[in-house]
Amino acid sequence: MSTFDVLQRYGTFALIRHTVTVLLFLVLHLIRIPLVLIVRILAGVMGELDRYATAQASRPPRGPINQFFPTD
Repeated sequence: MSTFDVLQRYGTFALIRHTVTVLLFLVLHLIRIPLVLIVRILAGVMGELDRYATAQASRPPRGPINQFFPTD
């Protein structure tokens, strides 16, 4: 069924409504792409920060823990 057949059978309003729906679908997907990229970048950065914090927290202490009382 061609565009002209749809226009003749259902009318101008139906054709305009369908065109607007398809354009809205495309616009929403074009808006979604940068948001998905930002989320993936943030997830990667947060994963790196988590690995760094875990490595820092699981490292054994360099000096004595209790600095106020001698351990000798």
